[in-house]
Amino acid sequence: MNNKVIVVAAHPDDEVLGCGATIAKHVENGDEIHILILAEGQTSRDVQRDRTKNSEVLNYLSMAAQEAAKVLGVATVTLKDFPDNRMDSVDLLDIVKVVEDFIKLHQPNILYTHHYGDLNIDHRITNQAVITAARPVPGSSIKTILFFEVPSSTEWQASSSSLQFTPNWFVNISDNLDKKIEALKKYEHEMRSWPFPRSLDAVGYLARWRGSCIGTEAAEAFMLGRNIH
Repeated sequence: MNNKVIVVAAHPDDEVLGCGATIAKHVENGDEIHILILAEGQTSRDVQRDRTKNSEVLNYLSMAAQEAAKVLGVATVTLKDFPDNRMDSVDLLDIVKVVEDFIKLHQPNILYTHHYGDLNIDHRITNQAVITAARPVPGSSIKTILFFEVPSSTEWQASSSSLQFTPNWFVNISDNLDKKIEALKKYEHEMRSWPFPRSLDAVGYLARWRGSCIGTEAAEAFMLGRNIH
């Protein structure tokens, strides 16, 4: 039986950075993928920017998300407009309800989302909302929850934190890394130049490093949140 998979991400591009190649592999295996992006991903960067310019950038991000999804073979992408890097200013219940409705609509058995220890506040709020919405009540369709890493957030958490990303689940993406890179190119304005961690070079190097940890050419790494057999 094929899987139904949802990816819940904070911002446009997080879904590809975190698990883009794994998404492509799911599609290759005949699985159905739906993506929910919660925050608009832009306005915190330049609060003085005029509304027209912000609207143009947000439209670009929406189009980029749809184009990246086409590259990966995703069934649907749903974008919400929670405030960028201000999701902690929103009642958590409002975010939980959006995720609950998305889960109810698609009835996934696999769910991917952010690691709670990320530096970015929206990533942490997204994780908390997802864990609440995906609580293991009787009749829940969700069997597996996996937390992904996002370059320029996960590894930027202080090394003294008790919330370090320590992967214990790896997906061999040796045949799917090219799809991830192609999808990230749709977010060209979000990417940076090497040696910034959110650069195409750095993403490739990270994938190869994670692959070397398990004896493959490339991998994406996750932390297991739940797995029910």
